[in-house]
Amino acid sequence: MANKISSDVLVVGGGISGIVTTLELLRAGKTVTLVDRDTPERLGGLALWAFGGMMLVGTPLQASMKIPDSPERALRDWIRFGELDTNDKHSLNWAEYYVENSRTEVYDWLKNEGIKFMPAVNWVERGLYGNGNSLPRYHVVWGASRELTRTMIAAMHEANSNNRLTLLHRHRISELVKQNDRVVGALGVNEETNEQIEFRAPVVVMATGGINGSHKECRENWPEHRALPDTMLNGAHPYADGKLHHEVEDKLGGRIVNAGEMWNYAAGFPHPYPHFEGHGLSTIPCKSALWLNHKGERIGPKPLVTGFDTHELCLRVVEQEKPWTWHLLNWRIAIKEFAISGAEHNQRIRDKQFIRFAKDLLLGNQNLIKQMANESNDFLVDDTLEGLAAKMNALTCSLDIDPAVLQATADEFDANFDKGNQLENDDQIRSILHARQWGPDKLRTCKPAPLQKPGSGPFIAIRVQLVTRKSLGGLCTDIDCKVLGNEDQPVPGLYCVGEAAGFGGGGSNGKRSLEGTFLPGCIMTARNAARSIISDTA
Repeated sequence: MANKISSDVLVVGGGISGIVTTLELLRAGKTVTLVDRDTPERLGGLALWAFGGMMLVGTPLQASMKIPDSPERALRDWIRFGELDTNDKHSLNWAEYYVENSRTEVYDWLKNEGIKFMPAVNWVERGLYGNGNSLPRYHVVWGASRELTRTMIAAMHEANSNNRLTLLHRHRISELVKQNDRVVGALGVNEETNEQIEFRAPVVVMATGGINGSHKECRENWPEHRALPDTMLNGAHPYADGKLHHEVEDKLGGRIVNAGEMWNYAAGFPHPYPHFEGHGLSTIPCKSALWLNHKGERIGPKPLVTGFDTHELCLRVVEQEKPWTWHLLNWRIAIKEFAISGAEHNQRIRDKQFIRFAKDLLLGNQNLIKQMANESNDFLVDDTLEGLAAKMNALTCSLDIDPAVLQATADEFDANFDKGNQLENDDQIRSILHARQWGPDKLRTCKPAPLQKPGSGPFIAIRVQLVTRKSLGGLCTDIDCKVLGNEDQPVPGLYCVGEAAGFGGGGSNGKRSLEGTFLPGCIMTARNAARSIISDTA
């Protein structure tokens, strides 16, 4: 006979949205069962490993840098860049809610919880044609997302008076239970003992993440009009497999919407020490690196440059003949610009080592480049372009790279500098110069110079490929995070938060994110869901 656990609310998934939902419910005096599939040390899901960037609107930090932001301006950028369908009323409602409330619901709330932000606002996703973020909005948590996650976990445990929290690790929900047209709990299993468990709760909150942890789901939902790469790396959580999405849609009457919209990254490579099969790291590509196809030719006619339109980069990369591309750069560029997304490879920020962070910023992050050169087979270093070409071919077991072609590619770019800056006529150089106009970006972007400038070597080639990350679609929800079925009627007793809800409404970002909308989206959906549950059960 199955073990039975009862509580006021059952929260399925221990990522940041599940943790914040649980925290707010505990503070309101509710009993909560939080069920997570992962191990105790990995509680927090993908947020535990994320970088911690947040797109926030109208903050004091922006004001201190004289950035004239407003919800109206942010919403205009959001709808235009994301190509958000304004007829998708639930996603639009959430986009509006986000820009109007991210300051109070995320920035102010986190500051009150003890979270600090780095003293600069970065300017990302500007759009290829200036149609993205029209000004800087990217705030970075000091301590990275790991600090955020651990702070929320500590607050959750502190709020657990009178043992009102039942926290279960390594448990999987296999089925949601419905009775008299209302969700009343779930069935699950302890994956370590195979013990069957019956969870009873008048309210169930889905905080299960997206679908991008399953390549099967990714491929089945991939838009037909977009090229699909032969291979992809996994930068999502492997347990974000969409199975409970289908459970809700097939058995409970909920609706999955915008499933084909995804936020992937174009420049990933295999994790040298993978946490799971197919685990990929996402680089933050160097703006000054030349982005090449599998033959060593520059991809064009418009060169690929990061920081302007991640979605477009992914589209361009998957259109290439082979599922990998190359970044060609030198040591001078790498130590200033190369970075890997996430807390794991941003030690100075993660561990709050400000003096060392400033030193790396000014003198270059030599340690990370040396680490990747030693640990990653996809990170190649050589003193000559000819030697680099040989290593690129050895890695791909091919003769794709003709050394003469690689040399010609570098020479053609370097010709822009034959007379100082008088002959510069290259879109990549123009993009770099634009990025360097903003102080925080100037610190991380090299002044344009020849790739073969004496003293800048050795040369570096990084083989990169598409890495899956976030689901922009999900279960359709209203502003209270209630799961909606036919005719927009709520499924009684069922809520959905975070990535599982497409960060609100089932797809609040549209086709593109202004970047940094994910962690705040998780926090805001979680807090709204908790408020609604508290109000409805008062």
